[in-house]
Amino acid sequence: MRPEIHLLPEPELEFALGQRMVDPHDGLGLFGPYDLNRPSQPKNLVYGLIATKEGAELFDRWGNILNSALIHSKPESHLLWPPYPGFEAVTGAIWPRKPALTHLLDGNALLTAARNADPFQRAGRLVDYYLEGIEIARKRDENFGVFVCVIPEVIWRNCRPKSVVSEAIGSRLSRQERQQRQRGQLGLFDAYDTDDYRYSVDFRRQLKAKAMEFGMPIQILRESSLRPNDDNVFGQRELTPLSDRAWNLTTALYYKAGGKPWRLATAREGVCYLGIAFRVVEESKSTACCAAQMFLDSGDGIVFLGDYGPWYSPEKKQFRLSAEAAYKLLSGVLGTYQDLDGRPLKEIFLHSRSNISADEFAGYEKACPAGVKLVGVRIRHDKLGFRLFRPGTRPVLRGTFLMDSDHSGFLWASGFKPRLMTYDGWEVPVPLRIDVQHGKADIVQVAKDVLSLTKLNYNACKLGESQPVTVHFSDAVGEILVNNPDTKRPQHSFKYYI
Repeated sequence: MRPEIHLLPEPELEFALGQRMVDPHDGLGLFGPYDLNRPSQPKNLVYGLIATKEGAELFDRWGNILNSALIHSKPESHLLWPPYPGFEAVTGAIWPRKPALTHLLDGNALLTAARNADPFQRAGRLVDYYLEGIEIARKRDENFGVFVCVIPEVIWRNCRPKSVVSEAIGSRLSRQERQQRQRGQLGLFDAYDTDDYRYSVDFRRQLKAKAMEFGMPIQILRESSLRPNDDNVFGQRELTPLSDRAWNLTTALYYKAGGKPWRLATAREGVCYLGIAFRVVEESKSTACCAAQMFLDSGDGIVFLGDYGPWYSPEKKQFRLSAEAAYKLLSGVLGTYQDLDGRPLKEIFLHSRSNISADEFAGYEKACPAGVKLVGVRIRHDKLGFRLFRPGTRPVLRGTFLMDSDHSGFLWASGFKPRLMTYDGWEVPVPLRIDVQHGKADIVQVAKDVLSLTKLNYNACKLGESQPVTVHFSDAVGEILVNNPDTKRPQHSFKYYI
């Protein structure tokens, strides 16, 4: 067939009273969140704060910022950076001026721990400092909705997998010593906690994983993100305007505290989308773990951890499950769904960055309930392939879909956005390659669904992302669950992972 080009309309979102808008700024500012005045809406958010004295002072200013109206100083930028009307005007809920609990950390102790030459002890000690505040909160009567963890820049620099620590304290471990400690072997002379070696060296991933034990969603903020002005000074971290940061923080905190900012107005009842996530186990060439993120027509996300196994091929750079592992993964997700929601399903769309093999799909089919349609779709950025250009200076429009067959095509989820009258990117827009590999589905409808799912990132208030949420956050889910296999109480709600 000859290639066809479709310009897909910007998907609509649903807000309070059934009102629809394409931009979450407009919908929240004009009508309020989807759950406004519903029984489930949190009205007075109870939150805790864990920070150093400097971090607490920075966030204290944000108590005023979030409860104030903000506007960008340049009128020509108001489409890209919309005015912020204040937390209560946006959500219909109250953001208390002060946290219900403030747990102050010793900045010098954090600095010392952040310079430990052993990355496992470095991350473990720092996470323990922050967990102390959550442990205290558990003993109190307040029903905390979310904890805000403000971290100094030294933690962000030193506690990532490839961090290089200057002026490190102590000696570095050899690979053999590290493996011995991971197996639980104690030292004759050095005192250490062997549990540290069974968690990720990434501070963010480990803190998210361990906080799940307390059933507590957390919002991690760098101190530099809380700079209370729009000035970007040379040598400092570049930030978006204050109004944009307020919008993003508002939607993230409201969602994690139990609110529902918006839902997809274009969602089809009984249709769910399952993002298949993989992560290679650290220091392994082929052993990986799988997980699944299930997104419903309500916008709710369910996360389920699958099996470890030889799912990764270094030669092909592809992940592939066995039929048995695929069966167990989908069965587990659907079982959790029945416990949490339970409405009948009509269609299940599997979204994966890797190819879905025939054996793997057969395992999914075996787990699929009778009468439910199952479709396997590969979605990935076509970084080295096809590009589209328009005459003049404007890039291709967001929502452009080039259909090159009945089961494949290219979708530009990034590009020029007429609502913003600009392209909010830096490079030539890269399309998403969409291939329906198993099952039957209208490829244009699949592309419309994928474009809709780019609007379900509650961690930021944006018109749309460059990837659907089903694959965009697969790395985040994999990083937290797979790299922290001893997580004691993995939570199923998506808000614990972003």
